[in-house]
Amino acid sequence: MTVDACVFCDIVAERGPAHVVYADDDVVAFLDRAPIARGHTLVVPRRHSSGLSDLDPRYGTPLLSAAQRVANALKGTEFGAHGVNLALNDGRAAMQTVFHTHVHVVPRRSGDKLTFAKGLLTRRAGDLETVAAQLRSTIAALP
Repeated sequence: MTVDACVFCDIVAERGPAHVVYADDDVVAFLDRAPIARGHTLVVPRRHSSGLSDLDPRYGTPLLSAAQRVANALKGTEFGAHGVNLALNDGRAAMQTVFHTHVHVVPRRSGDKLTFAKGLLTRRAGDLETVAAQLRSTIAALP
């Protein structure tokens, strides 16, 4: 896949549809279009890399920092997550389906019985517009 055909590069360049919840000079975070849980967010570097092997190390820290910021917002009162899963699928064998490095931030609640295998089968978009607005507001209010 060329960078020109990358759906995440299109989102970063504001050519593709997305519910963006956070953006800075290095990364963009947006809701997964088929979330495992309400608030499931993807964090991507602005500069294309297909996986960890070609990710510029200068983007690793901003990528994880943005994922941490989203996670903290999801653990706030608006979303009420008790924890989060951070996942980076690197390569087809690891179930990577979009070959632009990205971190999944998946909110978890005590007793939710969510398993990733089951979650992948039962993904539902829900009201992404409302969720995105709530998450943007919560992220913006973080120190």
